[in-house]
Amino acid sequence: MKRLHVHLHVNDLGQSVRFYNALFDSKPAKLERDYAKWMLDDPRVNFAISTGADAGLGHLGIQVDDAAELAVATERAANAAGSAREEKQANCCYAIGDKAWATDPQGVRWETFRT
Repeated sequence: MKRLHVHLHVNDLGQSVRFYNALFDSKPAKLERDYAKWMLDDPRVNFAISTGADAGLGHLGIQVDDAAELAVATERAANAAGSAREEKQANCCYAIGDKAWATDPQGVRWETFRT
C-alpha cells in the first residue's frame, strides 16, 4: 500500500507542531528537537516538518511497504524524470531505509522510499 509523503521546512518547530496538531487533530508519531512526523490514515499521508533549511516545501514522496513496491515506484519516477538516484540503507529522518530521488520539470524533488 502506498502513502503520500510531504516534507516541509519550518522556521519554528514548536509553533508548527501546535498548528499541525490542531489541523490534523493528532499528535506526531515521531517528535525530535528538529523534526516531527505525523502518520495519518485520513488522508493517508506521511507528513513531516523539520528545521535547518529555508522554510517551504522540502520534497514530496511516495512511501511503500516492501521492496517490490519500491522497485515499481522507483522505475516510474525514473521514467518520469529521465533518471533517479538510488540510496540503499540511507539514514534519514531518524529512520534507515532504501530510497530513490527524482526531480520534476519544475525542480520539485520526489522521493520513493521504504523504511
